[in-house]
Amino acid sequence: MKSEGCNVKSEGCNVNSEKLEDIEISLFLDGIHQRYGFDFRDYSDASLKRRIWKCVHSEGLQTITRLLDRVLHDPVCMERFLMTVSVDTTSMFRDPDFYRAFRQKVVPLLRNLPLIRIWHAGCASGEEVYSMAILMQEEGLYDKCRIYATDMSEVILEKAKSGIFPLRFMQEYTGNYLKAGSLGGSFSEYYTASHEHVLFKPSLKKNIVFAQHNLVTDGSFNEFQVIICRNVMIYFNKKLQDRVHRLFFDSLSLSGFIGLGKSETIRFTPCEESYEVLDAEQKLYRKVR
Repeated sequence: MKSEGCNVKSEGCNVNSEKLEDIEISLFLDGIHQRYGFDFRDYSDASLKRRIWKCVHSEGLQTITRLLDRVLHDPVCMERFLMTVSVDTTSMFRDPDFYRAFRQKVVPLLRNLPLIRIWHAGCASGEEVYSMAILMQEEGLYDKCRIYATDMSEVILEKAKSGIFPLRFMQEYTGNYLKAGSLGGSFSEYYTASHEHVLFKPSLKKNIVFAQHNLVTDGSFNEFQVIICRNVMIYFNKKLQDRVHRLFFDSLSLSGFIGLGKSETIRFTPCEESYEVLDAEQKLYRKVR
């Protein structure tokens, strides 16, 4: 009888272990939301799960429950988690064809505006923000631009604000810059190299405002003529994607432009009928109603 009871317990444990990870993740996300106000509950399950486990392992832990305990009691650990869960794949002039299309199809329609407010949502470490600053400077529009670069992590924003990037990436970035239809001379004119890093010129930062903003929980904070949010919403579920699309719609001026990532679209969103397609392949749209 004793052996039989153990088998029953073991079966129960096996059944529970299949759900244990989901329970831990649910408790983890609820705990973060209550403690810090960050809400990841509508992020894509598979992507979020991978990033949580990445953080578990990088902290030298074995379970999500232990990560929750550490995060709740250590705000610095919470910052490390934010850096892990934030979108971190970026580069200067990433997807050069997007910048070429922006230069050809959007810039001419911006020229007559007295002020151009651009929102880079989910700017990560800032490479694409500086890319836009360079493009607008080359087009002679930077002086009347205000570029708002936002991300949910203050640590990542500080990195972006510094304008310092590894020298080893400059060859790749130069190639992207040239493919993006550059109008200037050499890409190296925009930065100063020192040892293993480069510092982008202060003139590129003068019209950039770096600020913390969470697409999941925060609202609109200005009216913009351009919104760039590329390869961020692929990490959200449909409910959260719709929420962010409404936020962008409310933040975009009539006749304003929005640029999305290659795997993202305005189609099947609550605001689809309010946009016209400028470039279907490069995911550039214009708000027309």
